[in-house]
Amino acid sequence: MKNIKLTLEYDGTNYQGWQKQKIGETIQGTLERAIEELIKEEVEVTGSSRTDSGVHAKGFIANFKTESTIPSNKFREALNYRLPEDIVILKSEEVSDDFHSRYSAKGKTYSYSIINRDVPSAIYRNYYYHVKKKLNTEAMEEACKYFIGTHDFNAFKSSGGSVKTTVRTITDLHIEHSGDIIKIYVTGDGFLYNMVRIIVGTLIMVGNNKIKPCKIKDIIDSKDRKKAGNCVPANGLILEEVYY
Repeated sequence: MKNIKLTLEYDGTNYQGWQKQKIGETIQGTLERAIEELIKEEVEVTGSSRTDSGVHAKGFIANFKTESTIPSNKFREALNYRLPEDIVILKSEEVSDDFHSRYSAKGKTYSYSIINRDVPSAIYRNYYYHVKKKLNTEAMEEACKYFIGTHDFNAFKSSGGSVKTTVRTITDLHIEHSGDIIKIYVTGDGFLYNMVRIIVGTLIMVGNNKIKPCKIKDIIDSKDRKKAGNCVPANGLILEEVYY
């Protein structure tokens, strides 16, 4: 029995997220069908994250176990032939039997992209969140530092899902600004349901001068979801990398 690790890139626009559901196409379901067609075995593919509907990925990790004699590095080409063009296997490799794409992960980096101008983008509408009002990026950058560290992020979690603790550690949160494009990068040991999208929504409120940067600490300490910003749309979110 081999344990095969896959590194994927995908456009999540046409999918109901990673996890299989009774209705709608998902990344997991599409990938499992391609693998089963190839190896003629029933498989369950484990993913590194349960990305939501519309969320994209550049470095998503998945793994599955198989009795197939296909060389591990050949799965990439064989699966790409069978997958739709919005899902691509970047790498396939054999890993130790105890590797688990989700539970073995030590951290992740996400990015969120904003187009900050009067009108939205036709070409990048599936990848950038449009914010019309000019944002104060200096204030947003100042606010970022209050998120870094180990905190109870209950104020930045949507209802739904079950977790043992809402304490998480953010090791980096920074903004890259070029012209009309604002990109927010966040790295942490793990994230709560919609946590990144709510952090971004809160930073946008800072950028709109509705929240002072120093108030981020108070919002975190309050553990009150109502005090944080809106959960921004999924289309601007990309899972950049998973660390092991």
